[in-house]
Amino acid sequence: MIRTVNVEELTKNIKEMCIEATHFLSADMDEAMKKAAEKEESALGRQILCQLQENLQIAGEEMIPICQDTGMAVIFLEVGQDVHFEGGNVEDAVNEGVRQGYTEGFLRKSVVSDPIIRENTKDNTPAVLYCDFVPGDQVKITVAPKGFGSENMSRIFMLKPADGIEGVKNAVLTAVKDAGPNACPPMVVGVGIGGTFEKCALMAKKALTREVNHHSDIPYVRDLEEEMLEKINNLGIGPGGLGGTITALAVNINTYPTHIAGLPVAVNICCHVNRHSVRMI
Repeated sequence: MIRTVNVEELTKNIKEMCIEATHFLSADMDEAMKKAAEKEESALGRQILCQLQENLQIAGEEMIPICQDTGMAVIFLEVGQDVHFEGGNVEDAVNEGVRQGYTEGFLRKSVVSDPIIRENTKDNTPAVLYCDFVPGDQVKITVAPKGFGSENMSRIFMLKPADGIEGVKNAVLTAVKDAGPNACPPMVVGVGIGGTFEKCALMAKKALTREVNHHSDIPYVRDLEEEMLEKINNLGIGPGGLGGTITALAVNINTYPTHIAGLPVAVNICCHVNRHSVRMI
């Protein structure tokens, strides 16, 4: 049975989600930050984590963005195949939601209309939009504003198949070491393995939206997530890059089939707020 959804519903929800994601930490990230403060062995590291939590509390109480870089809006839509949109163009509706959220929410406008000319669009549009089609008659919206302090630290490695899982581990550690303090640790590390050049990057980005306390259902991937988190936290980068035992809060890995001649690996790093908001309509 076909369910009709007016695109105004997309606009309304995305507007609200842009404001929500930039002002309030998601429940999974809030829990992870509190646990990190308990586990951090460095006194300075604990102090930084406590200051970050104080910042989050003030932001929520006074409706101030949790970071001055309110990011470029990345939107994932999982559209049920039994959904019919009416009332306008879906992409236009998404961008209108972002425009309203960033202007009416008084959020920083960080998007330029051309990567070389660099004239600000003044409303943080266009968003980066990805659509997947899934069974059912609902639409899952994920809004993930991505700041570029951490985005700039992300990497893609086109490994050889012979590099194997040890090559993957080395690639992830290399990306995190090179990022150092620049990604505002404690970070969340999204990893995409397989597919093609662009597919692995998209998987790494989407991995950041998975709750940090949920591991992969694939046994070897779950083991790899746990191993890489331990190895990253042994690097000593620590909160704020000032040393400590909590450099990352989670490592989330997605995989996909790939070509016999390749082993693409992408590492998309996110800062300690790892903003994302999820709704079903």
